[in-house]
Amino acid sequence: MAAAPHEKRGGLGDVVRRHIGFVPNPLSRRSEKLHARIRDAQVTVSVCPYCGVGCSQRIYHQDGKILSIEGNPDSPISGGHLCPKGASTYQLVNNPNRPQRVLYRAPGSDRWEERPLDWAMDRIARLMKRDRDADFKLANERGVRVNRWESVAHIGGATLDGEENYLILKLWRALGIAYITNQARI
Repeated sequence: MAAAPHEKRGGLGDVVRRHIGFVPNPLSRRSEKLHARIRDAQVTVSVCPYCGVGCSQRIYHQDGKILSIEGNPDSPISGGHLCPKGASTYQLVNNPNRPQRVLYRAPGSDRWEERPLDWAMDRIARLMKRDRDADFKLANERGVRVNRWESVAHIGGATLDGEENYLILKLWRALGIAYITNQARI
């Protein structure tokens, strides 16, 4: 008669059984039916929004909500590992303390007011359009067509990845923000 799996003899298992006996699986029926919340979720592969390294992430989402963000083991860059900032991407998206409104201080005012984010985005767009219409130059002093908006500048940020900085640069150039190098203006 063959011994049941828990009755096999030899090794560390035998030592444990002699001291404490056989312990069946301690899971309740409810626990046995539980499963990971990402089991039925859709997975989207993306890039970490922090530094320019470009670590890949798997974003698990369902019904318009992000359930989890993890490192992508298929990534040739990080092999599924994320730095502490990358590992905190879920909190960046789903933080209940994340500001949903902006602080605005009107010209000449001595106090800050809370305004909706959509209001701030619309205001920024309107002010940019007004400034661009007022300061846009079609040609330089020699009559060469330059299509420049010279009253605005932009400095990129390290919290954005390479693709985002590339797209922002394309936007700024399309708007006519001057491209200046350590050489003469183009």
